[in-house]
Amino acid sequence: MKRVGKILIPLVTLLLLAGCDGRVERSDGGGVVLSITDFQALPTQVSVNGLRFAGGLLTMDQITITSILKNRSSGSSDLMNIEMNSYEVTYSRGDGGTLLPPPLVQKIFGVTPAGGSNTYDNLPIMTSDQLNAPPLSDYLIENGGFDRETGRTTTSLNFHLKFFGRSIAGEAVESNVASFTVEFTV
Repeated sequence: MKRVGKILIPLVTLLLLAGCDGRVERSDGGGVVLSITDFQALPTQVSVNGLRFAGGLLTMDQITITSILKNRSSGSSDLMNIEMNSYEVTYSRGDGGTLLPPPLVQKIFGVTPAGGSNTYDNLPIMTSDQLNAPPLSDYLIENGGFDRETGRTTTSLNFHLKFFGRSIAGEAVESNVASFTVEFTV
């Protein structure tokens, strides 16, 4: 019995090592990195009451997502294409206040080809859900027209935008975070 064990243990170890492929162990997001490479016509100052009158939807005119190959010498395949499925906008204060609108999470569709780009037009970056929450709701005329936390008539919000997708091969991929600031007034 000891003799069989001495033979089986090295044999099983050898089979396990032979069956391991080091490339499988290093999951790399499908071999690509998503990057927010360009955005156009960002709003820099917005009237909360004007935005509400316009339907409460704040958009970015155009944004481009690029899929960058991690190893260009290996080439690409259709399995590295990224099916985009959502994006998220979170907010932080740039003026010392602490109250924040809730995050915006939206579904999106489209394919960003491996080594290529995908452009979205009129992408919502704020909806009435964010507009109707403090601190922005404080700026509505019927609520007094000033930030109740800071006493100011302007609020500086930092927007943080991130995209999520999955390669055709099934690997989850997310973009870098792009940030910009918008000043909100009455």
